Amino acid sequence: MRTFSRTLSRRGALGLGAGAAAAASLAGCGGSTSSDGAGHPDGSGRPKKEQGSNGGARPARPIGDGSTSFTGRQPHKPARPEPLEPGQTPPQFVVFSWDGAGEVGNGLFPRFLDLAKEHGASMTFFLSGLYLLPEAKKRLYEPPNNPRGASDIGYLTDAHIKATLANVRRAWLEGHEIGTHFNGHFCAGHGTVGNWTPQQWGSEIRQAKAFVKEWRTNTGWTDLPSLPFDYDKELTGGRTPCLLGQDNLLPTARELGWRYDASSPGGRQVWPAKKLGIWDLPLQQIPFPGRSFEVLSMDYNMLANQSVNSTKAPAYNYPAWRKQSAQAYIQGFQRAYETNRAPFFVGNHFEQWNGGIYMDSVEEAFRHIAREKEKGADVRLVSFRQFVDWMDVQKPEVLARLRSLEVGQRPAGGWKQFLRGGKAASSDAA
Repeated sequence: MRTFSRTLSRRGALGLGAGAAAAASLAGCGGSTSSDGAGHPDGSGRPKKEQGSNGGARPARPIGDGSTSFTGRQPHKPARPEPLEPGQTPPQFVVFSWDGAGEVGNGLFPRFLDLAKEHGASMTFFLSGLYLLPEAKKRLYEPPNNPRGASDIGYLTDAHIKATLANVRRAWLEGHEIGTHFNGHFCAGHGTVGNWTPQQWGSEIRQAKAFVKEWRTNTGWTDLPSLPFDYDKELTGGRTPCLLGQDNLLPTARELGWRYDASSPGGRQVWPAKKLGIWDLPLQQIPFPGRSFEVLSMDYNMLANQSVNSTKAPAYNYPAWRKQSAQAYIQGFQRAYETNRAPFFVGNHFEQWNGGIYMDSVEEAFRHIAREKEKGADVRLVSFRQFVDWMDVQKPEVLARLRSLEVGQRPAGGWKQFLRGGKAASSDAA
């Protein structure tokens, strides 16, 4: 696998190209269901208070069947962004995002929540709606161009649904964004999301939202706390399975008032623009140490170019591959930070491919970037939603100048002159 385009042509840019083994690793594709008996103290299923991340009580207003609730302003939300002053250097934005966002007993969801909390960072979690739907109720799902109840990522056990609910709830209370990764993750054949019409995307989104908004009805559980947000208002963007189908998704996303989409494959490290009025925020081509080509900024594409889709390659490869993938992220960050300051986007899954090396490498890269921030660099580890909040208050002429900078290109005369209206760009590239 020498290029991303070849990776995408096989099964796309998300980690199901390796077949059942990868699917099981990613989704925790459980057959049997079970109950772990976790409960809410008052047993009502509709708690009067939501416990905030700071330990204080937050008044909650149940929505619908009480699966979700309105609890006011999200905790840890950044201050209102402001436009750049003339000549001001733009911050270096970094967004770590997670596809699927299911906790399947491997501890990866809380591991990265802990990491983010340690460094005061926000992330985006693209939740698959089916991860909150019991397999016994799978016929509630009507996927476009696929049999009722079908899913290429499987369904979670009861215990894993409860763990996912707990971690999604914690994530929002700690300032993270809950987006969508839709539902059944179809990447091949006639039923692939790449063939869906705008109307079919509308159906898929309605169902993804319903599985989040009605998990209490679908599970019958009355002893767990509500999710502390209104998903109709929280959901402002997503990432499609295998980065397929964006062209037909965007008209529907625009009608729904979405603000961004993170589904473009193979983006470059430049400042983004809008498509159909929606911010287009693609994963990016970044340096791949020791190779003559670049790799997409996602764990699956590291895997595809190291072990050709095998999720259990010989272990003697792991140390070198872990270092290579960590350095790919770090070099991608450094290239942007030292030159055009384009936002850096990273995508991952809660997976344990090749001994878990990709989780270790993304943590190493995250800590490297966080240390730069802690040493005084203007680095902002944010969610996609927080990033577009900033973009939306910038002056159009400032964004146009930022977009004039190519990959690895420094502004001529420095940022102060460049954003005051000096020469458009320097030929000096990293």
